Amino acid sequence: MGHFLSDLADKPALGVWATLADPLAVETVASLRPDYVCIDMQHGEAGTGDLVGLLQAVAAGGSVPVVRVPSNDTAIIGKALDAGAAGVVVPLVNSGHEAARAVRACRYPPAGNRSFGPFRARISSRTGEPAELDQVACIVMVETKEGLDNVEQIAATDGLACVYVGPSDLSLALGLPPRSVKDPRFIEVVEKILSVCGTNGVVPGIQCTDGSSALEALEQGFKMVTVASDLASLAAAVSKELALARREASPSS
Repeated sequence: MGHFLSDLADKPALGVWATLADPLAVETVASLRPDYVCIDMQHGEAGTGDLVGLLQAVAAGGSVPVVRVPSNDTAIIGKALDAGAAGVVVPLVNSGHEAARAVRACRYPPAGNRSFGPFRARISSRTGEPAELDQVACIVMVETKEGLDNVEQIAATDGLACVYVGPSDLSLALGLPPRSVKDPRFIEVVEKILSVCGTNGVVPGIQCTDGSSALEALEQGFKMVTVASDLASLAAAVSKELALARREASPSS
């Protein structure tokens, strides 16, 4: 048994980001059967009290539930996993030491320091065995200048599943506007991250805004790719229909 990123030999994992803390919206997205749906506690609406309902909604829709926690905090990571997340995305990881801290928070002793209390995870995983509950994906984000400087150490962290690129913060770290994904400086560091992940057998992941940018990321070699987010997709869809109704776009466009 392994986590949901254990075997991506045949196809990558394609996901959707959930910024809304609405179970129906999350279930609807999950019913489209992306490989994962990530509940965003860092830059999304969800708080700790929303987690159980949202993770239940992902499961009801038929996808794998992941949570981006707001920080590299052992207690918050444990709470998300106890609620039934199959993996956690940890933002702003700057060193191998910080990556190891995130991994330890996902593992029970002696491998880590996760406290035992899987109040919902024992239900969703159908097990209360620590060795099986340990099979969750620890995904860390490299998105700062310090993180880039230490990406080799980060990727070499034992037990790490994925190094995940946050394009907006990474662009800012390079002195560029958010999401400067076409800039040669951004492309250069992305190639470095992909190379380091390959050397260490770690899944490379990235946040995309739409299917077109996701296809480009897949062609670059990323294996965990977030294709879209719920709120942005909702806004884009409504905007398109309003434009059509207002004759600002032709029906054939």
